[in-house]
Amino acid sequence: MEDNLAFRRNADELKLKVSNFRKHLGKIYKGGGQKRIDKLHQKGKLTARERIHLLIDEDKECIELGAFVGFDMYKEYGGCPAGGVVVVIAYVCGRQCVIVANDATVKSGAWFPITAKKNLRAQEISIENRLPIIYLVDSAGVFLPLQEEVFPDKEHFGRMFRNNSIMSAMGIPQIAAIMGSCVAGGAYLPILSDEALIVENTGSVFLAGPYLVKAAIGETIDGETLGGATTHCEISGVTDYKMPDDQTCLATIRDLVDKLGHDPKAGFDRVEAQKPLLDPEEIYGIYPEGGAKPYDTMEVIKRLVDESKITLYKEGYGQTIICGYARIDGWAVGIVANNRQLVKSKKGEMQFGGVIYSDSADKAARFIMNCNQKKIPLVFLQDVTGFMVGSRSEHGGIIKDGAKMVNAMSNSVVPKFTIILGNSYGAGNYAMCGKAYDPRLIVAWPTAKIAVMGGTQAAKVLLQIQIASKKKRGEVLSDADQKALLNEIIERYDRAATPYYAAARLWVDAIIDPLDTRKWISMGIEAANHAPITKTFSTGVMQT
Repeated sequence: MEDNLAFRRNADELKLKVSNFRKHLGKIYKGGGQKRIDKLHQKGKLTARERIHLLIDEDKECIELGAFVGFDMYKEYGGCPAGGVVVVIAYVCGRQCVIVANDATVKSGAWFPITAKKNLRAQEISIENRLPIIYLVDSAGVFLPLQEEVFPDKEHFGRMFRNNSIMSAMGIPQIAAIMGSCVAGGAYLPILSDEALIVENTGSVFLAGPYLVKAAIGETIDGETLGGATTHCEISGVTDYKMPDDQTCLATIRDLVDKLGHDPKAGFDRVEAQKPLLDPEEIYGIYPEGGAKPYDTMEVIKRLVDESKITLYKEGYGQTIICGYARIDGWAVGIVANNRQLVKSKKGEMQFGGVIYSDSADKAARFIMNCNQKKIPLVFLQDVTGFMVGSRSEHGGIIKDGAKMVNAMSNSVVPKFTIILGNSYGAGNYAMCGKAYDPRLIVAWPTAKIAVMGGTQAAKVLLQIQIASKKKRGEVLSDADQKALLNEIIERYDRAATPYYAAARLWVDAIIDPLDTRKWISMGIEAANHAPITKTFSTGVMQT
C-alpha cells in the first residue's frame, strides 16, 4: 500500500480502537474480580475460564461469543461481566463443540436477563450447526431482584430446558458437569442432558436447598446429604459420574467427547488454505478514520480471501454492492459486500458508496440465488447507510428491488455469516443480513455503528420534529438552544450506535479485531458443515 499520511492516520485510529477493545476484554476476563477468584480457588474450584482452558485442545483455534454481553449494564447491581457466563466454540479431542460455563465469580453465577439471552444463543448455535454442547454448571439460579425479567416469558429461563429436550430428540450430544450449585429450575439443565457428571464436595443439585426445605417441610438437612455427589451417584441415580475434583471432571468429559460418533456433513467445499497475497494488517490503514470517507472495499476483500483472489459477479452492474466467489481459509464462499467507493452507474450517473440502489439490490438477489443453487455459504460484509431515496429511486421501483434482495437473503438455505465493518443503518442492516435474518454468526469490527440512521441525520430529523411541536404551542427555540439540543440528541444517539452497546445486548455475537475476520468465518463454516441442508431454496412470491 502507498505509504501516505491518510493511510497512517487511518491505521493509528483503528489500532487504537482495537487496543481499547482489548483493554475492556482484559477487565471482562477477570469476571467478578480477583477477590472472588481467590475465594473460588480456596474452595478447590477453578474459574469458568480455567475450566474451559483445561477442557479444550490447546493447539486449535477457539472463539468466544458474547464476551461483551452485559457491558455497562446492571450498574446498580455491580455489573454483570460477560453476562455471568462464558461461551466458546472450540475443539475437544478434535471435535468442534459449544461450551457454556457459568462464572461463579459474578453474583455466584446467577442468571440476569441478559444471561438467559446468551445461554439461549449458545443453544441456538448448537442446534443450527448440530454441534455437541458441554455445560459447566455453577450457578445460584435466577437473580431474584430481576426475576420477572428472567422467569416467565417465551425467551426466558425456561426456554433453555425446552431446548434441552428438543436437542436431545435431534440427537445433538449434551454433556453437563455439575461443578458448583445447581438449584431449583436450573437443576433440570444437567439432568435433561445426555450425561451428567458431578464434583464431590463442591457440586450439588436439588430443586430446593436446605433453607427452603426447612421452611417448607421442617426438615433439617445439609446440602451435601440433600443433593451432593454421593447422594445423586449412589442413592438417587440422578447423575452418572462422581468426580473427585474439577480437573478429573474435565478430563472425563474429554474422554466422553472422544468417543462420540460422526454424522453426515453438509458438504461445503474446502481445499488447502492459502494466505492472502496482500498483507491483512494493511486493513488498518485502508479503513478510513471515522468511517465517513469513501474507500475501496475491494482492497479490504483482497486482504481477507485466499491468495487475494475473487471472481466478481456482474462486475460492471450494480456497483454499489460487490458480489463474488472466493475462498476463506480454504472454504468456498460467496461474498456480498457494500462498495464504499463513488461509482458510475450503467446510465453514467454517479452513485454514492455504501448506498443500495435498484440495480445493486437486483444483482445481490440474483447472486444469493446462485450461491444457494451451488451450495456455497454466504459472507456479508456490511458498511451500508441504507437504500437510495428520492423520487427517481421511488419511481424506479427501489422498494420492489430491495424486497427481492431481502426475500432471497431471508429464504437462503445455505449458512450466512455477517461482518459489520462500519455503518449498519436502517433497511441496509436488514438487506445485508442483520441479526434478525439468522446469520450463523454476526460480528462487528470496533469501527461498527448500528442504528436506524446516522446520529447527525437522526438528530436533525428529531430536532425538526421538536421545533415544529413547540411552534404549534407558540414557543420558539433560539439558535443557541437548537444547537445545544442537536448536540445532546447526537451524543445520545451515537452512544447507542456503538459496537459495545450492540454487543452488550447480543445484537452481535462479538466485537473482533479485523485481523481475526478470517478465523471467525472459517470456524463458522466448519461448524455449519456439521448440519446437512435439508430445505430446498425457494423465494415464494417474488416480483421479477
